[in-house]
Amino acid sequence: MSGGVDSSVAAALLKEQGCEVIGMTMQIWDYSSFAAEKGETFGTCCSLDDVHDARRVADSLNIPFYVVNFEKEFDKKVIDKFCDDYFSGRTPNPCVLCNQVLKFETLLRRARELEADYLVTGHYARIVHEDDRYSLRKGRDHAKDQSYFLFTLTQEQMQFIRFPLGDLAKEEVRSHAARLGLRVAEKPESQDICFVPDGDYVRFLEEQRGTGSMDGEIVHVDGQVLGRHQGTYRYTIGQRRGLGLSWPEPLYVVAIDAPNRRVVVGEKQHLSVEHCRVQNLNWMIPAPNEAFKAACRIRYSHKEVPASITPREDGSIDVRFDDPQQGVTPGQAAVFYDGDRVLGGGWIDTE
Repeated sequence: MSGGVDSSVAAALLKEQGCEVIGMTMQIWDYSSFAAEKGETFGTCCSLDDVHDARRVADSLNIPFYVVNFEKEFDKKVIDKFCDDYFSGRTPNPCVLCNQVLKFETLLRRARELEADYLVTGHYARIVHEDDRYSLRKGRDHAKDQSYFLFTLTQEQMQFIRFPLGDLAKEEVRSHAARLGLRVAEKPESQDICFVPDGDYVRFLEEQRGTGSMDGEIVHVDGQVLGRHQGTYRYTIGQRRGLGLSWPEPLYVVAIDAPNRRVVVGEKQHLSVEHCRVQNLNWMIPAPNEAFKAACRIRYSHKEVPASITPREDGSIDVRFDDPQQGVTPGQAAVFYDGDRVLGGGWIDTE
């Protein structure tokens, strides 16, 4: 129970169906370490207010409620990786990692220790059991579908996970919350990374790791040095603003060479990528050993596009898009679909 409307309704619907429900909230981040400006609020998840909201909902449902402190695990497995990626020239997606190692490894293990039959969350996705295998499907509300964040789920994990909102639209969920009298019925959705509540990830990185000697050159794709920067971690693929360069055409970040402290820029056409390498894969189908076609999503907000998937001898795959794509970014997840079924996914890497 995150304190939001989705997980609250998931718990309430199960209670209404006669299930024995236990509410659990993960305490993963110490917000006292962040000093917001006076009167400033942020739409993040997992804050202390969210914990209080979850407790109040549990009380209104008359179910047991526990707060489990996973701050150390979160710091070690999510925040360290987040910082490592940025300082290595990648752009991480900590929400995928949080789902993988906190919710569906650590929290699932805790739920099993409590002899729970299932771990239930408010994700907009569906798990289907057919032909002796579990498959992950998109949520019926495609505008809210969260299957992209869940591609790391294993067959064993999916045996013990349920997503009761998978067949509901967001409007239906809020209607259920109002019908059930839940105080979070109109609560806004969380928007930002929970441990960067003001969205200033550069400030966060420098507070975590310091700046060191990270300055270097900004170089055009033709090799021409156009200026200098104060740290490669300040830039992401596709970035246009904040380059501080004078050039006849708009320039975009097209590559980040962290070892050599170089930010490579070019005109918009240089953002187009025909193929990419994806590694550290998790397959929800039998691992393929020959090329096949699938729809590929390279970011959560990205629409799937057709691509050819070719396995490599080292266990990674080559993804070749039918049409060149922009925004292909090392550190982001690439997830593969057949219709609404998730086939698997992995992490985009440099060649």
